[in-house]
Amino acid sequence: MTRLFLPFAAISFAATAHAAPSTSIIPTKNGPIKITAKFHASTQIEYRGKVIIVDPVSAASWTKKADVILITHPHPDHLDLVAIAKLKKSDTEFLAPYSLTDSIRTLKITQPESVGTVSIGTDYSLNWIDKKEVVIKMMVHAVPMYNLVRGPKPGQKFHPKSDLWTGYVLTLGGKRIYFAGDTEATPEMKSLKNIDAAFLPMNLPFTMTPQEAANAAKAFKPKRVYPYHYRYPFDKDSGNERTFARLMKGSRTKVVLLDWYPTAAVKKMMAGTKK
Repeated sequence: MTRLFLPFAAISFAATAHAAPSTSIIPTKNGPIKITAKFHASTQIEYRGKVIIVDPVSAASWTKKADVILITHPHPDHLDLVAIAKLKKSDTEFLAPYSLTDSIRTLKITQPESVGTVSIGTDYSLNWIDKKEVVIKMMVHAVPMYNLVRGPKPGQKFHPKSDLWTGYVLTLGGKRIYFAGDTEATPEMKSLKNIDAAFLPMNLPFTMTPQEAANAAKAFKPKRVYPYHYRYPFDKDSGNERTFARLMKGSRTKVVLLDWYPTAAVKKMMAGTKK
């Protein structure tokens, strides 16, 4: 892979009667984008032989190495250095906020320059050549993620805006895919344009309610939304994703429900949090 950084509803109740699937396909003119829900916010994206992973954690089951890893912020359900060490290859590319890049470099990656520091509002270009020697480009746009009102105590936020942590808009195969990270319904989110798929969190006290997420989705009108990061604690069914889907009835946005909390992953994550 070569790397170049350039600054510059319809409702689908996939799980109402049966267990939700773990995968979803986003069609493109040049082949499908396969989305796999791994755990909570950990997401695997596959396109034309390449694997892009967002916020991997060790509790999830992984069978493929990553060509690109994106990290949104340093909380342990998003930044897991053990998982990253297992998923990385010698040529894996990383994008992460400034405060995280030194931690990732401690993994003794063979090409330290492959760890890219993202700045909010900036575009980054990742390029590779597929098996047919066709150049594939993925654009990554860094979007702010932060709390507006919620925090551990007055005057503090769980995800402060000043920390410059980031969500991402990926442009892949002509589709724009938004990973919000841990955020409330910020003005920057509501002003997004031309989003084909959005991954939105909805769990209190850390992010937002299903109602707030639905209001945000109705503002920026993605073609489809994947509710994710919707439980706390991880082993309790919040119903947030189903509430969100009901609230989106009558909109033109398709809601896709996936299984973000497989039993084995939940058990591993809960065991880790109790240590």
